[in-house]
Amino acid sequence: MRYDLVIFDNDGVLVDSEPISNRLLAEYLTELGHPTSYEESIRDYMGSAMHRIHELVLERTGENLPGDFDDVFHRRVFTAFERELEAVPGVVPVLEKLVADEVPYCVASSGSHERIRVGHRKTGLDRWFGDGLVFSSQDVGRGKPAPDLFLHAAERMGVAPERCAVVEDSPLGVRAGLAAGMDVYGFTAMTPTEKLTGARRYFSDMGKLLDLLA
Repeated sequence: MRYDLVIFDNDGVLVDSEPISNRLLAEYLTELGHPTSYEESIRDYMGSAMHRIHELVLERTGENLPGDFDDVFHRRVFTAFERELEAVPGVVPVLEKLVADEVPYCVASSGSHERIRVGHRKTGLDRWFGDGLVFSSQDVGRGKPAPDLFLHAAERMGVAPERCAVVEDSPLGVRAGLAAGMDVYGFTAMTPTEKLTGARRYFSDMGKLLDLLA
């Protein structure tokens, strides 16, 4: 292993949540008078912290989203997670191998701690991610594409940024990892390669990740 720390994004990389979240986000924004298709939600908001959704809607329409927007959206998402959410195929063997090889890893997500935990409990990934291995944009105040979250995770894990590998599936996440001075591996199961410009390598099968990292 060429790296001292592997930092995973969560949504779309560890748990297959992006289709669920973006479907519900498009529906809710449309319901509130901001017509949004599923494809537009993926394009504009995939990998975003909640504050970026508010900022983009305000910038485009001059209107603020309702004060309870985040709470209502998360209730809908968590309910859907309980029905539909699955772990990304192949991710458990990757985690098993990292543990066996004593390679440190963690998760750094634009999502809230609650969102991460709900998804991990539903999919059984909570056994792999104790409290010291979960980092959220809530911890730093600015989500991706700012590098703050990845730098925070590396600092807390005691690893220099240049010794970290980031596993990402969103353009915002790739930009954040590069800005942090880390090597980024682009997971293309949902996002075309050309949207993840700057990644060191690309892969669509999670089972291939360990070979790339080695």
